[in-house]
Amino acid sequence: MLKATLRSFLAHKGRLALSALAVILSVAFVAGSLIFSDTVTRTFDRLFASTAADVTVQPKQDLSSARLSGSVQTLPAALRERVAKVEGVAAARAEVSVQNVVVVDRHNKSVGPTTGAPTVAKGWYVTRHSPVKLTSGHAPHGPGEALLDADTVGRKHVRIGDTLTVQAQPGTFRVRVVGIATFTTTNPGAALVYLDPAVAGRELLGSSAKATGVSADAAAGVSDAELKRRIGAALGTRAYDLKTAGEQAKSAAATLGTFLDVIKYVMLGFAGVALLVGVFLIVNTFSMLIAQRTRELGLLRALGADRRQVRRSVLTEALLLGLVGSTLGLAAGVGLAYGLIRLMSAFGMNLAATQMVIGWGTPVAAYVVGLGVTFVAAYLPARRAAAVSPMAALADAEVAGVGKPLKVRAIAGAVVGAAGAAALAGCAAATRTAQAASLLGVGVALTLIATVIAGPLLVRPVIRVLGAAFPALFGPVGRMSQRNALRNPRRTGATAAALMVGLALVGGMSVASASMSASFDRQIDRTLGADFVVQNANFTPFTRQIAGRVTATGGVGLVVRQRLTPVAVRLPDGRRVTTTAAGYGPGLDDVAHLTYARGGSAAALADGHLALDADYAEEHGVRLGSVLPVDFPGGRRAELTVGALTDQESAEGFGTQGGIFFGLATLEKYVPDGQDSALFVNAAPGTAATDLRPRLERALTAFPQVQVRDQADYKELVHDQIAVLLYLVYALLGLAIVIAVLGVVNTLALSVVERTREIGLLRAIGLGRRQLRRMIRLESVVIAVFGAVLGLALGLVWGVCMQQVLALRGLTAFAIPWGTIVAVVIGSAVVGVVAALLPALRASRMNVLAAIAHE
Repeated sequence: MLKATLRSFLAHKGRLALSALAVILSVAFVAGSLIFSDTVTRTFDRLFASTAADVTVQPKQDLSSARLSGSVQTLPAALRERVAKVEGVAAARAEVSVQNVVVVDRHNKSVGPTTGAPTVAKGWYVTRHSPVKLTSGHAPHGPGEALLDADTVGRKHVRIGDTLTVQAQPGTFRVRVVGIATFTTTNPGAALVYLDPAVAGRELLGSSAKATGVSADAAAGVSDAELKRRIGAALGTRAYDLKTAGEQAKSAAATLGTFLDVIKYVMLGFAGVALLVGVFLIVNTFSMLIAQRTRELGLLRALGADRRQVRRSVLTEALLLGLVGSTLGLAAGVGLAYGLIRLMSAFGMNLAATQMVIGWGTPVAAYVVGLGVTFVAAYLPARRAAAVSPMAALADAEVAGVGKPLKVRAIAGAVVGAAGAAALAGCAAATRTAQAASLLGVGVALTLIATVIAGPLLVRPVIRVLGAAFPALFGPVGRMSQRNALRNPRRTGATAAALMVGLALVGGMSVASASMSASFDRQIDRTLGADFVVQNANFTPFTRQIAGRVTATGGVGLVVRQRLTPVAVRLPDGRRVTTTAAGYGPGLDDVAHLTYARGGSAAALADGHLALDADYAEEHGVRLGSVLPVDFPGGRRAELTVGALTDQESAEGFGTQGGIFFGLATLEKYVPDGQDSALFVNAAPGTAATDLRPRLERALTAFPQVQVRDQADYKELVHDQIAVLLYLVYALLGLAIVIAVLGVVNTLALSVVERTREIGLLRAIGLGRRQLRRMIRLESVVIAVFGAVLGLALGLVWGVCMQQVLALRGLTAFAIPWGTIVAVVIGSAVVGVVAALLPALRASRMNVLAAIAHE
């Protein structure tokens, strides 16, 4: 039996190659994601471990504020002397390091990274922990001199002697590049600007008496943990956050882990789609191979092989397929990881491909996935093979499963489908987002399973409709192609299911994204009343000088400043909610259309008052006049009175929880060093908005990171951001289509082999080569369009339910992208034509007499 199994496997290696591709793709994505994430993690672990000081003293990080408000939490620079006096401290430094800066060259072009990595300005110190070393020029001395990292110098074509402008929170200043520092470790993609430590505090923090932290090196024989304990005893741990080198590295690695998780889950999503679609392909391939080997299996049974041996033989073939696919997939995963590493290098994160990490878990996962999916997919065909009667050896080969009743499928599909429909109905009726999302996930899974189970039941009614015009358009060839697709509903359903999965995903996400875009468009129309909004391209805060430039521009009327800050609010129901709040200057009603349930803008922006969403307030027991304790960054606290309750139709899940805002004067009292996040600008009376825009853009030439946007720009920006998610879905669709095409090719190729004698007879009675190719192409097209119809129908149902979940977060508009749906149907027909090319060509080249004599 083992010899027979191996010979059978090698005899059908061409037919199994297409199925192996599905295994290879899925394993490659799994292995590639694990190798890439392990490599990045190991690389940055080494970076963080080698560059972290033995003990670091920082301000308490109760609320992170630099990213939102532009303010930087500081501690007294004089703390360095206290740390230096602690027994066991070999050296102590007051560190100045900020990320809320923008650096531009003499052409007003930003020299910072464009990939989202920060531009970091620091004081220049050389220690054993330094990630860079001076390789050209000299260290900065006094104001007006700076070092720049070598990667930025090369990327932005900066030279020693060039003048750069640094836009920092206290103000703008110019520096001359006097040296170049080269990374001795991995460059995380950031741009680094080093200043003289004597002036860094004044230029970057507004005072030389401030620092962002104190670093301490341990004396010989003193452990990091012991030094941390001693410094904590000397300073007190309530006001400061102390970390050893290991703790600092672990904290940095945790932040990096969030970024890595995104990449890992995206790639595992691709692997999941490849696995799911690959299962259909493998099931179909083995089912057809077994059907065509009915006589062979029957002869084995007649010669004494029992059911278990036949089943074991088929499963052994599947495991061999999985073994080959897993091995090739693992190799492809290494190549994929290498490509990702090179891609990250192109974006500025210099990873060494020679230090690629392949942990023991990667090959284990690769072989578990590859062998597991082929074993599971081949199990049902193996059971069917074991059921072949020895008497089948005395008859002509027949296609197993044809003509058998589909009652079991009908009952199982109806039960699972009813459960899925109930879950989706519960999702549509749910009033809480978490509950609705959970029901949506259950409903999507169950309805997908039900459609796969019941797919063969839908083949005859749907394909009769889809192929109804074939006889009229293509005559007998069209009629035969339609009947060929109807001949084996199980096979047609399984082949179309591979394409259905991808298209259902695209259909659902297309409806959701179109609804999101329509909802945001409606909200922008309803709420934004300003002619223009001035913002950073990446929504980070900017220096206060920009407000002065805008206000001084000719033709500008009203300018309303906006600042953001993280806050923690204690609600009457006992919850402490951390969220983002906004501060606005006077004139808010002239630049925004706000609807209030109680109170108004005057009360909301009054000193010591705040406003929040009326529904959120009711949910947590807040009333007009309630006094809420509010924690601001830096440990500052206030008790603010609820002056107004808003009644906005806002996307809570995509904005700020609770919709809290207050006057700019209130915010400046508790976050005095914050930066503006946006300026709402109206043209002065007598000035057209079209005339004002070029004036604003000219006034802001020196600030390339700042953009002037109107309503149309805002809508386009939102659409672009939503499109990023949609592009990911389209990429998943592309992968599903590739595997689905392989499935259709496999099905048609095996079907041609199965119908060899039939094709020979058709050719003998006058069917031309061109007519034969057309018949197979039409059969392929109708199968592909059948899968598209099922997928889009299922996707539309999912999309409606997704929109109901979004509606609970304030996105109430509903839209169906009919253009996308029509394009997908047409694309499916094209996929059918492409998939049929090789099988049709092979069929047309058959020798007529040999085909008639084929058994």
